[in-house]
Amino acid sequence: MVEVKFCGLTRVADAQYAAALGASYAGVIFAGGPRERTPEQAAELWSALPRAVRRVGVFGRDVLERLPRVRELIEVDVVQLHGDPTAEELQAVRRVFTGQVWAVARTEGAVLPDGLSTFFAEADAVVLDAKVAGQLGGTGVAFDWQGVAAALERMRSGARLVVAGGLRPSNVAEAVRVLRPQVVDVSSGVESAPGIKDQSQMRAFFEAAQEREG
Repeated sequence: MVEVKFCGLTRVADAQYAAALGASYAGVIFAGGPRERTPEQAAELWSALPRAVRRVGVFGRDVLERLPRVRELIEVDVVQLHGDPTAEELQAVRRVFTGQVWAVARTEGAVLPDGLSTFFAEADAVVLDAKVAGQLGGTGVAFDWQGVAAALERMRSGARLVVAGGLRPSNVAEAVRVLRPQVVDVSSGVESAPGIKDQSQMRAFFEAAQEREG
């Protein structure tokens, strides 16, 4: 079954509910925006989770500066690189971090970004998100799943596929059917306000992600 990542978590209660549902990943933002948390706030949130839920820190281009302070406070399982990272930046993180490194590739409509095949070769997972000018993520905007499916299938090798961007309970089953990701990643699609998760929507999303075609 596809794994679920609840991202942009800001409250301990929401993180605990994600774990109770069976989420595989709990994401905290260190890359700016209304859901950003300090390392101390992230430590409080992640410390409330069972160890089976993997901790994902979402970083921007300043990851090498910010990661050490986060790791002083709590163990991080996954570093997710946002902000259109380069292959060189991914490799630099690998030199200082032994956990998983996920690279975010932002897709505009049905156009896959340049360098995507490199990410599949070098990252542990590729996070496909929608590209929205001036915003890194959490926009609630989806890319064209049908439009990228064939080209994406040809280059998938090595890294796992994580689908993000505009997912919500009403469409996540379709995204899973079309793109066959290993992980689906939701933030704004289950919120009542930025950073405030709606537990009924979280449950609906998790259940819909497990639906199987036919």
